[in-house]
Amino acid sequence: MLSDILKLAHIAQKPVRNIIGLMSGTSLDGLDMAICAIRNGGKKTEVNLVHFETAPYDAEFKAEIRKVFAQKQVDFQFLSILNVLIAEKHAALINTMLQRMGIQPHEIDLIASHGQTLMHAPRSQHQQDHYPNATLQMGDGDHIARRTGIITISDFRQKHLAGGGEGAPLALYGDYFLFSSPDEDRFLLNIGGIGNFTYLPANGHASDVFATDTGPGNTLLDAFARRLFEVDYDANGAQAAAGVVDQGLLEIFKSDPFFALPFPKTTGPEQFSTAWADAVFAQHPKGQLNPFNQMSTLNRLSAETIADALNRVQGTGAPKALYLSGGGAGNQTLVQHLKQLLPDWKICPMRDLGIPGDAKEAVLFAVLANETLIGSAAPDLKLGGIPYLSMGKISLPG
Repeated sequence: MLSDILKLAHIAQKPVRNIIGLMSGTSLDGLDMAICAIRNGGKKTEVNLVHFETAPYDAEFKAEIRKVFAQKQVDFQFLSILNVLIAEKHAALINTMLQRMGIQPHEIDLIASHGQTLMHAPRSQHQQDHYPNATLQMGDGDHIARRTGIITISDFRQKHLAGGGEGAPLALYGDYFLFSSPDEDRFLLNIGGIGNFTYLPANGHASDVFATDTGPGNTLLDAFARRLFEVDYDANGAQAAAGVVDQGLLEIFKSDPFFALPFPKTTGPEQFSTAWADAVFAQHPKGQLNPFNQMSTLNRLSAETIADALNRVQGTGAPKALYLSGGGAGNQTLVQHLKQLLPDWKICPMRDLGIPGDAKEAVLFAVLANETLIGSAAPDLKLGGIPYLSMGKISLPG
């Protein structure tokens, strides 16, 4: 224990820290792993992305997670087992990557593990006013640390809850440190299972920075692609492009109270589920839409609710620039909808800011781990209305 504590102190004093950021999103595509060399901290943070890859999950592992993912009733024994299973799986994927690259564990200073979200339950969603905001991520950090031999920082979202937030989105911290610009109002849009963006005003004022969810990103598109076409996702939005948007149903979808809530707000597949979508589709006066029209309507739903949310931000008057990341950034039909809905915006991929869009969230958790180790909590500095706190729990290998 003492040797690990001393090692932490040593790592904190290093000019460059080698940190592996891990992200496993609600789409369950696989584990994103970003090896980052990080200098400094706060707004002086510098990140060199050494290596990035996504290790895909096999069908059996995805099926195991979906047994409890966003489910209100689960087998509690299986949930307990899954907490270890996910950690063991992630540790094995890390070890495989390092061995293939010829990197020894002692060459990595930290692992930053987001874990796998199984339930996101802010008060606005669970509607129980006498209970707090909550969120649950699986994949225990102790198991990752023990199996890799690398100090692991995990469970970042709980401190955000404790500070008065909803546990998400957390991207605004790294976004603010790495990507703010005095030349434009920047909107960093991640289209994962749920769409979310960080607003970085050109004036640089921390009090004006915020991150928010917008609603469904890929979660319904992926679920209906599996159901209707027996594929994991709608590649390039081809299925959506082959259909026609049902405007009447689209307006019913958009009437959900979530979309009118003030910023910042969070949600998840628990709210925007296939059951939610089925209830709307069932209102079609002529029976069920054909599969392509369902995909087209859901694709447009994601685009319009994202664009509506973006247009609600007044901005500073500087030019507005939208930078895209996440799996939805590769959905050409969705991107074309956004370009149509936001004609006066500059819209470009996240890689234009130096970080590939697929790697962005894994990199940002590496940045959060860096802040946990060397950052200084600043309760008077608020980002998105939440005090700036160091997040994450430290797990030692020994």
